[in-house]
Amino acid sequence: MPTEEQLALELLRRTDYGRVATSMRALPFLAVARHVVVDGRILLRMHCGLGHHQACVGSVVAYGADNLSTGTAPGGQWTVQFLGLCEPAEPTRAELDLFGPGPDYVDGEDFSPVYLRLTPQTARVHTLTSLTAAVSTR
Repeated sequence: MPTEEQLALELLRRTDYGRVATSMRALPFLAVARHVVVDGRILLRMHCGLGHHQACVGSVVAYGADNLSTGTAPGGQWTVQFLGLCEPAEPTRAELDLFGPGPDYVDGEDFSPVYLRLTPQTARVHTLTSLTAAVSTR
């Protein structure tokens, strides 16, 4: 049986985007990020122009993703959350290829990527299932 961290990483691989949470100027904030999972760590791609990545670097951050917007998914809905140290990253060519193309614009600005690596210290999985979904998956 997989550990909670292994399950969380596997679920994270099923979606492309999540939200990183930290604080900026003593206030909490969330920022969208594209992610890929590489060697048990989470590689993030964010837009450099907003400066959100600067608040993340060297800090313990939370990163979360879910499938809640997919309606009733087979097996139910899930959310995952990771806590860990966030550091700047220089992805390899193979890691860059995992991301695929980025957006053209972010808030009207040309997209300028910056990469961060999150090493999870804790991982949590929360699931929402119904009796109907549980019976139909048997």
